[in-house]
Amino acid sequence: MAGGFRRGNRRTPKLEARGELQSLEREGPFKEWLGMPDLYRYHLVVDGEAYSYQTEDPEVPVAVGDRVVFRYREIKAGNWVDRRSLGKAIDPSDYQ
Repeated sequence: MAGGFRRGNRRTPKLEARGELQSLEREGPFKEWLGMPDLYRYHLVVDGEAYSYQTEDPEVPVAVGDRVVFRYREIKAGNWVDRRSLGKAIDPSDYQ
């Protein structure tokens, strides 16, 4: 059999969430190790579900009340938003 083909070991697709941002809290800055930029942790509540987001930016591109969309993964510590996936959800019906 040819090498490089994986049969049954498939990667699970990323989870995606979309909804209204109800709460946004920032913690930080944190220094993980010397030479690394400051990290900020954000605690988001979207449609009643809690998520955590970690980034180097002191501000996020969304505000409370915005409709947001993002990819996330479920771990033991909670739901973690993937880096650079948080943004405003665009509804085409609003632009007519």
